[in-house]
Amino acid sequence: MTLRTRCNGACAPHTRKSVSVYFIYALTLFNSIGVSSAQMVLPLYALDLGASPFAVGMLAATYSICPTLLAVTSGKLIDRVGARWPMIAGAASGGLGLLAPYLFPGMPAVYFAGAMNGLCVVLFSLATQNLVGVLSTPQTRARDFSNYMLTNSMAQLLAPLVGGFSIDHAGHAATCLYLALLSLLPITLLAARGSTLPGGTASTAKARGGGIRALLSDPVVRRTLVSGSLLSAGLNLYQIYLPVYGHSIDLSASAIGIVMAMSSSAAFVSRFGLPRLIRQFGEERLLVYAFFVGAVTLALVPVFKSAVLLALISFAFGLGMGCGQPIVIMLMYANSRDGRSAEALGLKITTNQLTKLVSPVLFGAVATGLGLLTMFWINAALMAAAGAISRPVAAPGAEDAQRTADDESRRS
Repeated sequence: MTLRTRCNGACAPHTRKSVSVYFIYALTLFNSIGVSSAQMVLPLYALDLGASPFAVGMLAATYSICPTLLAVTSGKLIDRVGARWPMIAGAASGGLGLLAPYLFPGMPAVYFAGAMNGLCVVLFSLATQNLVGVLSTPQTRARDFSNYMLTNSMAQLLAPLVGGFSIDHAGHAATCLYLALLSLLPITLLAARGSTLPGGTASTAKARGGGIRALLSDPVVRRTLVSGSLLSAGLNLYQIYLPVYGHSIDLSASAIGIVMAMSSSAAFVSRFGLPRLIRQFGEERLLVYAFFVGAVTLALVPVFKSAVLLALISFAFGLGMGCGQPIVIMLMYANSRDGRSAEALGLKITTNQLTKLVSPVLFGAVATGLGLLTMFWINAALMAAAGAISRPVAAPGAEDAQRTADDESRRS
């Protein structure tokens, strides 16, 4: 897999591009803190209400309902009308969803909040991912996407701390209210400066044929979709069931938040050097390494009950996952058709979220029937198998040519 060079028909002048990209990073930071905090707070709220591991798995599945059903349609909409209003709608849906558990405590409201959290993700995250690609150039794309994922890592580093300490000091319901209010910040920024963002490319998108079928005919896209789905499933299950495991061994919400934050801090560290790592190893090998690191760390989780050791394991897990996610986004954007980049990224989100929709239910049943520890080991085996499957299959002579190109890139 290699990144293809294209502009997507929407490359902006350098000055405006730089301002807009950093504006997107700011929007991403505030929105991701709210979304990631909610994905920790809601399962803990459910456990506080007496939910079983299977019910927590069902809650996690609600996050994926809207992305699974609406991602491709949302991508087409963003391609046509631009990102501003879909982003406002996404932030508003996430905020309104989190008001429900505060106003109407109970599992139905928690499930509703999970579904609205998913709608926020599909509208807001899809738009920001596409905007970073549109506003980048082939020369800056790896750096811009790396910085975008660094921003996400910063948000995910802060989110467990915000959620954990807020629960300990104010309770679950009040924390949902605080996170709902946080969604107002990106809405305000978009209302004030959203007009500076690029508009849609309706005429270009209409002129390009093929759609999803043409995308799926590309073997690079197919491999990327499979790799991205498995990577997303491993990360999702870790984020869901590590808090459950921490709760089962009597760790406080603050301690669980710190353990979770270590994973995000490691992802933050790994993304600083991502462009250099891509030049040195190539995209496929980094994805394979990410899977194997994920497999080892998932297998180690049930062995330990110390918060310190779990934090170290979480850090190692984050190093692997932190490299894989930006590579998947870059590959999907680079291999999409002009004027249909958001649609291609929507297809990636659909496959990822379909995996997230199925895996929590399946693994929740496993955790209920066979025990929570078994779930981690089965997930580790799947990650290892995914790493083996994702190993690149090069055509004769292609490996030597790629090695030569890599050597020339490092010398330059």
